[in-house]
Amino acid sequence: MVTSDNKTADTDEKIFIGKGEQTAWLALALANRHGLVTGATGTGKTVSLQVMAEGFARAGVPVFAADIKGDLSGISEIGEAKDFILKRAGEMGLKFQPDQFSTVFWDVFGEQGHPVRATVTEMGPLLLSRMLDLNDVQEGVLNVAFRVADENGLTLIDMKDLRSLLDAIAPAGGKKGPDAEEDELAEIRKAAQSYGNVSKATVGTIQRQLLVLENQGGTKFFGEPALALKDFMRTDSDGRGMVNILVADKLMESPRLYATFLLWLLSELFEELPEAGDLPKPKLVFFFDEAHLLFNDAPKALMDKIEQVVRLIRSKGVGVYFVTQNPIDVPDKVLAQLGGRVQHALRAFTPRDQKAVAAAAQTFRPNPKLDTARVITELGKGEALVSFLEGGGTPTMVERVMIRPPTARIGPITPEERKAIMNKSPVKGKYDTAVDAESAYEMLQKRVAGTAAPADGADGGSGGGGVLGQIGSIVGTIFGTNVKRGRLTTGQVIARDVTRSVTNKVVGGIAADLGKSVGGSLGGSVGRALVRGALGGLLRR
Repeated sequence: MVTSDNKTADTDEKIFIGKGEQTAWLALALANRHGLVTGATGTGKTVSLQVMAEGFARAGVPVFAADIKGDLSGISEIGEAKDFILKRAGEMGLKFQPDQFSTVFWDVFGEQGHPVRATVTEMGPLLLSRMLDLNDVQEGVLNVAFRVADENGLTLIDMKDLRSLLDAIAPAGGKKGPDAEEDELAEIRKAAQSYGNVSKATVGTIQRQLLVLENQGGTKFFGEPALALKDFMRTDSDGRGMVNILVADKLMESPRLYATFLLWLLSELFEELPEAGDLPKPKLVFFFDEAHLLFNDAPKALMDKIEQVVRLIRSKGVGVYFVTQNPIDVPDKVLAQLGGRVQHALRAFTPRDQKAVAAAAQTFRPNPKLDTARVITELGKGEALVSFLEGGGTPTMVERVMIRPPTARIGPITPEERKAIMNKSPVKGKYDTAVDAESAYEMLQKRVAGTAAPADGADGGSGGGGVLGQIGSIVGTIFGTNVKRGRLTTGQVIARDVTRSVTNKVVGGIAADLGKSVGGSLGGSVGRALVRGALGGLLRR
C-alpha cells in the first residue's frame, strides 16, 4: 500500500488518486455516482483504472473490470519497486509498499479464466437481436419465437435450442400430407403465424446470423451452468474486495459480442440487486473499457434503456466507470450521469480531435488557475485532469494531478501465474464443466418422435406449458423452487422479477396489474398476460 506522513494514503472513507497543487480524492460514499476515464492511447488510462481498482478492493469493495490488452492482470501479483515508480512516489512524498490483490479471472471462451455463461432466455430478444445485428423485421420474428417458447413451455438454454425453435416456427415450405413432423409441429407454426407473417426467408436470415455468432464463439457463451452474480461480489479472508477480471483480448475480436455481453451483465446486476439507498461504500464497482462500443449504432430503444440503467443502478449500490478515448464517445444523456472524471491527454491534430478537446474541457467545473482546454493537450504520461464529487454531490474544481503509482504489478502476468491463481480460485470447478440438460431442443425432438405430452395437456400438465403449469411455476418462483435460475422459461423469469419488485416495496401498482393480468388470462397461458422481458434484465421491470 502507499503510505505517507502527510495523510495521502487511502482511508475508510476515500481513495487517494493523485496529487498536484491539491490532492485528488475519490469519496467512497459518492463512488456509486459513476465516472469516466478518458484519454488517447498510451496516456495512462489503464494505470488510472488499476489505481482506482486497488483503492476499491482495499476498501472492501468488489471490482469487475474488462481487461482488453492483458495489462490489468498484474493487479493479482506483488508490485515491483522499479525506478520510475519510486521516483513518482518520492515526488509525492509517499513511501512505496508493494501489494497484491485477490483476483478471479473470467473468460467467455473458458481459455484464460472461468467460463461465463448465460441462457438464451436470460439474454432476451432485444439484446440478442443487437448481438446478431438484426433489422426490425427479423427482431420481430425473434420476439415471436420467444413468445411461442413461453406458451409451449420450451426452455431456451443454448444455441441449439434457439435453432430448433426457429426451425419449428418456420413455414413448412408448401409440403402437404400427413407427415409426422408436420402433424407434431403444426400447432407451433400456427401459433407463430398468429402473431404476424413469419416467413421462411426471415427465419433463414436469422439462422445465418446465428452461424456468424457461433463462429465468433457464441456457442460457448450460451449454456449452463449460468453465472451467479453473487460470485462477483465476494471479499477475501482479509476483508478486501475480490477483483474480477474479464479476459477480453479475444472477445474484442467481436466488438458487438463484447459490448452486448457487458450490457447484459450490467442489466442483470440492475435486476438482481435490491434497492440499497445511500451506502458508505458501493457493493460493486464495474469498469467498462472501450465503452464507445456500447453506444455505436445502438437503436433508440436500447439507448433509452442504457441511460435508464446507468441512472438507476446507483440506487442498487453499484458504481459504473466508463473507460474510452474521447468524452464525445459517450452520449450526453449518459455523460450527465457520470460524476467523477479522470481526463488524460488528448491530441488536437484534426477538427474532430479539437472538438473532443473542447467538449472534454466543458465537462469540468472550471478552475480559474487552469486553461482546461490547453492543459488537456499538454498533459504528460501519467498526468490527468481530475474532478470528483464532494460534500453534497457537487463536482470539485478541475485539478491537474500526477496519478499515484499502483502498488501491485504493472503489466501482464505469465500463463503459469494465471494457472496458479485459477487453481486457488473460490469458484474453481463451479463453472468449468458445461451441463447440457433437457431443454427446447430435446423437447421438440420428442414431439417430432411423438413421445412428448402436449404443452397444454388436458390434465393441466406439470410440463410448464399449460395454465396450471404456468401458475405453478409462478408459485414456485415466489415461495422457492429447486429450478436453477438459468433453467427458468422467460415467463417464469418475468414472474420472478415481478416478485422481486413486490419485495422491493413497489406493491401497489404491480400487484394490481398482476391481479388483472392473471385474472384475464385464464383462457390462455399466463405468459400472454404478463408483459414479457424483451431485453432480459433491462426490460423485466
